[in-house]
Amino acid sequence: MNDANKQDAGWKKSLAHELIEYWITFTYLVFFFGAFTWYRRLVLAEYQISYLHYGVAVVEALVLAKVILIGDALHLGRRLEAKPLIIPTLYKTVVFSVFVGLFSVLEHTIGGLIHGKGLAGGFEELRSEGLYELLAQCLVTFFAFIPFFAFKELGRVLGVDRIRKLLFRNGAVAESGFSTGSSPEQTAG
Repeated sequence: MNDANKQDAGWKKSLAHELIEYWITFTYLVFFFGAFTWYRRLVLAEYQISYLHYGVAVVEALVLAKVILIGDALHLGRRLEAKPLIIPTLYKTVVFSVFVGLFSVLEHTIGGLIHGKGLAGGFEELRSEGLYELLAQCLVTFFAFIPFFAFKELGRVLGVDRIRKLLFRNGAVAESGFSTGSSPEQTAG
């Protein structure tokens, strides 16, 4: 295989990996945000207020999945990867939550420019959503990221293939050397 073919194969493999990562991230986020959308709908239904903004969860998941991939490409949050897993998990949760918040401000600012409202119009649109709405979005995003980054960190340390096998293949737990109901310390000792 010559260098051009190797380079082409490497590019295709990288693209396939990025697409798989994107769709896994999107799927997780759409279920998480979808659950909160249903929660909002059910709470508002108690007060006879209809809420049918299900598409917002899908669009938000599409955008955030891409923002997370961009953050990964920029190596955000990789400073503490040698620490116990809880540290990089929480650190990445905070860093990516801030990154998503900054991206949201940028998104509203660009939206204001596109709609002819200028920079101030974009900030006004962001402010008009209300402080409580913004805080709720930040909280939901933050808590959505904790299990997400915990699994990513486990995949980084144990290997993504091993995690997928343990989660999705029959008999994988028995093959792993861990007995059901025991901790790794119990089986190692």
